[in-house]
Amino acid sequence: MNSLIAFEAAARHLSFTLAADELHVTPGAISRKIRNLEEYLGKPLFTRANRSVRLTSCGLQYANALRSSLMDIASITEESCSWRGQKQITVATSSAMASLWLLPKISAFQRDYEDIELRIVALEQLRGLERVEWDIALYYCQTPPTGMLATTLFYEEVFPVCGPEYLEQHGPLDNPESLLNSTLLSLEEAEQDWMSWKQWFSKVGVSTVTPRRRLNINSYSMLVQAAIMNQGVALGWGQLVDDYLASGHLVRPMETVLRTEARFYLLEHREALSRHSSVLEFREWLMNNITTEVGDLGLT
Repeated sequence: MNSLIAFEAAARHLSFTLAADELHVTPGAISRKIRNLEEYLGKPLFTRANRSVRLTSCGLQYANALRSSLMDIASITEESCSWRGQKQITVATSSAMASLWLLPKISAFQRDYEDIELRIVALEQLRGLERVEWDIALYYCQTPPTGMLATTLFYEEVFPVCGPEYLEQHGPLDNPESLLNSTLLSLEEAEQDWMSWKQWFSKVGVSTVTPRRRLNINSYSMLVQAAIMNQGVALGWGQLVDDYLASGHLVRPMETVLRTEARFYLLEHREALSRHSSVLEFREWLMNNITTEVGDLGLT
């Protein structure tokens, strides 16, 4: 990389001396780096004569390609760094929580805070947070991760949901046992934190679980869409499916609901007290929005 930078500077100035001044090294160092690059490529990049240098045809082609690549790198670096500004927020969450809960609320936030830019990063597993930069994370889990500040968004409430046409064709489904004759839409076991049908049946008092048929899906968002398309019965999480219930795209075939100690959390770094003002504004807006929703449901 050092040889490439030395070559680009020398090609731009057509002078090893000026390139050396720009990079704060000696002309000899520039000459050595370029000679190393020429040996690696197996072709001369400059013609040298009478204290002057000129690019060869290969050198000109190489310089143009290199300059374009360095400009691309500089551009994407600037773009990436801009997210660390005072008016940008990176929110990390699962694709299910992003698509079913967060994104429907974003337009309201943008109306109130036009000068704040949101960047949403979808990561399915909490351990993926180690690989990206983020300001706030929104996740469902049985136990919040250590080393982070965890604020409860809402508790877990799990109940069966299906499309109205499916209920009409396969109902009544008015108790947990009646679901065993249905197609159960199941989240694959890789999603260990999310409750399975086997766990749900056990906790509501059904010990023997042998469903008539099962459709396995590895994405909760896709699983909800399958339920909307009347392909079976899914487990619905309160808050995530509320909009579909309100619109009539999904229905609750029975009153049975399971409430557990698992929660949806707002996660922050331990050094959260140093976070910038736009993160504080987004956090306050989000928590106020949740309080309003819970109040509207009569759950306060």
